[in-house]
Amino acid sequence: MIRKLFTPLVTPFLLACTAMPAVDPAPAVADVPLIERSKLFGNPTRVGARISPDGRWLSWVAPRDGVLNLWAAPLADLSQARPLTQEKGRPIRGSFWSPDSKTLLYVNDQGGDENFVLYGVDVASGAVKTFTPFQKTTVRVIAISPKVKDRILIGVNNRDARYHDVHALELATGKLTLVLKNEGYGGYLADAELNLRLATRSRPDGGTDFFRVADNKVEAQAFSKVGLEDSQTTAPLGFTNDGKTLYWAESRGRDTAALVAQDLASGQSTVLAQDKRADIENALFDPRTGRAQAFSANYLKPEYQAIDPAVAADLAFLKKEIAGGFTITSRTEADDKWLLAVDAVTAPVSSWLYDRTAKKLTQLFVTRPELEGAPLVPMHALELKARDGLTMVSYLTLPKAADPGGSGKATRPVPMVLFVHGGPWSRDTFGYDSYHQWLANRGYAVLSVNFRGSTGFGKAHIAAADLQWGRKMHDDLLDAVEWAVNSGVTTRDKVAIMGGSYGGYAVLAGLAFTPKVFACGVDVVGPSNLFTLLKAVPPYWEEFKQQLYRRMGHPETEEGKKLLQERSPLFSAARIERPLLIGQGANDPRVNIAESDQIVDAMKARNIPVTYVVFPDEGHGFARPPNNIAFNAVTENFLARCLGGRAEAIGGTVKASSAQVRHGAEFAPGLKEALQP
Repeated sequence: MIRKLFTPLVTPFLLACTAMPAVDPAPAVADVPLIERSKLFGNPTRVGARISPDGRWLSWVAPRDGVLNLWAAPLADLSQARPLTQEKGRPIRGSFWSPDSKTLLYVNDQGGDENFVLYGVDVASGAVKTFTPFQKTTVRVIAISPKVKDRILIGVNNRDARYHDVHALELATGKLTLVLKNEGYGGYLADAELNLRLATRSRPDGGTDFFRVADNKVEAQAFSKVGLEDSQTTAPLGFTNDGKTLYWAESRGRDTAALVAQDLASGQSTVLAQDKRADIENALFDPRTGRAQAFSANYLKPEYQAIDPAVAADLAFLKKEIAGGFTITSRTEADDKWLLAVDAVTAPVSSWLYDRTAKKLTQLFVTRPELEGAPLVPMHALELKARDGLTMVSYLTLPKAADPGGSGKATRPVPMVLFVHGGPWSRDTFGYDSYHQWLANRGYAVLSVNFRGSTGFGKAHIAAADLQWGRKMHDDLLDAVEWAVNSGVTTRDKVAIMGGSYGGYAVLAGLAFTPKVFACGVDVVGPSNLFTLLKAVPPYWEEFKQQLYRRMGHPETEEGKKLLQERSPLFSAARIERPLLIGQGANDPRVNIAESDQIVDAMKARNIPVTYVVFPDEGHGFARPPNNIAFNAVTENFLARCLGGRAEAIGGTVKASSAQVRHGAEFAPGLKEALQP
C-alpha cells in the first residue's frame, strides 16, 4: 500500500511582437535534432501500470482509436492484452483495482467540468458499470480495504453540492447504501473493516478540527486540532489493519511534516521519520498489516528510506540495480510483487515488475518509446536564495547549445523560459519533464522555482506566502530571474514567463505588475481577478474556503478587498506592454473562463494586442492531446518570435483540435495562416 501524504487542493503578449523582428535562433541549436511535438505531447504508448491485488492481472492506460482507454492482460502473458473500455472523447487517465481483483475502477468527467463519475469494468467480461450516475456531482473514494473484498466506501455530493455523504458501494451489484449523512465535514477516514473512525472539519480561522466517529456518528467535541499554520502539513493518514495504530503526517511542534504513529489505546505518539529540510512526502505501508515500512522525503530529489527491516534489502537492491529514480506504484496483497515507475530524466519513464522472492527486475514497457534515443537533456537541482534569505529549491534545464557536457553550468547565455507551477500549494519536482525537454530542445534554458507557498518544504515555507500573491511570491520569481542573469544562464532582455493555473496568474502578474521584466508571457487557465476567482470556486470546496481567504485575502473585509484589488492583474491590465498569449478551457470549474475573458476584454478596450485561444471541450488544463499539441504549436511559434528560439511549424495542429481563436490570431506568428481553409 502506498499513500501520498499531501495532495494539493488547487493538487498546469503581443504589444511588442507586432513590431519586433524575428530573432535568428542560435546556430549551435541547429546541430540538435528537433523533437516532434507529437512525440512529447501525443498519447503515450502505455502508461499508469497497476498490478491487481491477487497478482494475476496487469492493467494500464493506452490509446484505443486515438483516445486513452483502459487495457488489461494476465501478468503471466502480456501478449493477451485487450482493451476494457471504449471512451471516444474524454481520455481516461488512471485507474485502481477493486480489493477482489475482479473490477478495474476509474473516474472520468465530461469536457473537463470535474463532475467526476465513478465507473467499474469487469475484467473477465468487459462489462462496464456506472456506479455514480448523478448529474453535477463529483465522487470521492474514501476507503478501499484489503480485508473487505465486496465493497468500498465513497463520498457523493448529490444531496448537498458542498458536502459528500458517505456511501457503501457493493461492487458486484452497484448498490449504494448511505452510511453517514455529511453535516458539514470535509473528509472522513475509515479503518480496514471500513468502519468510519475520523472526520475533519475546517474552522473559521483556517485551522482544522479532528473528530472521532463511532457507530457512524461524529462525536460533538474534537479530540485534536491544528491552526492555520499546520493545516496543510498535518493530517491523519490511516490505521493499521488491526485498528490499533493511527498514522499521521504531523508538523505540530516542528516545521516539516514527520511520519508519526499514534497508539490509540494510550494516546502516545512516536515519530517514525522526519527530515528538517522537507516534509515526508510518501510512505509505504504493508498491505497485509497496514504498518509503515518506508518513507520518502523529497527535498532536491526523492528517495525511499526503510523503516521496517523487511523492506530494507529490497530498497537497497532496487537503488543499486535501477539507473534513475523510482516510485513504487502498486503492490500485490501478498506483497511478493511490486510495480515500479523508473525515471532516468534523460529517457522516457518506464514501468518495471519487481519479484521480491526471486529478487528479479523485469521491464514491462516504456511510456514513450518514440523518445528513446532522442536528444533529451539533464535537469539540475538548485538551491536559490530569495532577497529575504528564503531558500527556494529550483530546477534548471539547459539546451545543449548552452551546456554541451550536461554539467548544469551555462557556457554562454541563451533565452530562458521561467516555467511557474500551479497551485500555488503544489511544487516542482526532479525528473523527466516534457515541458522542460520541449523548451530546451527549442533552444531555451528552462527554470522552475519552488517559490514561497510551494508545498513539501515545511509549514514556514507555506506561511511565508500568506497574503503575498503578486508581492513576495512574485519577488521570488524576479529573484530567480536575477540569479539566472547573474549566472550567465540568460540575458535580461530574453526571459519569458509561462505557467498554468497559479502559474498563469504569475504570468499575468509579471506582465501587469513588472511590465518591463519579461519579454513575453504564456498564460494557461490563469486567474486575472481574485474577487471573481474566489466567488466562483466549486461548492465542494466549501471546507477550504476559510483557508483560501486567510492565505489570499478575505473578500468580505475592507482590508481584504483592498488587497485583492491590488493583487488582481485585471486592474493593472493597462500597464501590460509585452506580448501575451492566453489558453483557456471553456468548462474550467476552478478558474472560470470569465477570468480569461475579463483580461482579454480589458486589453481589447485599450487596443493592447493579445492572442486568446479557447478549447470548448476542456477544463482546468488540456487533457486531450490534439488540444495540448495545438496550443503548444502556437506557443512555440510565439516564443520563437519573441525570444529567438526555433519552432516546428503549426501546420494542421490547430484545425485538428477544438481550438477557437477568439481574438488576436494576427498577433501570433503563423496562427492566422493555420486557420485558413
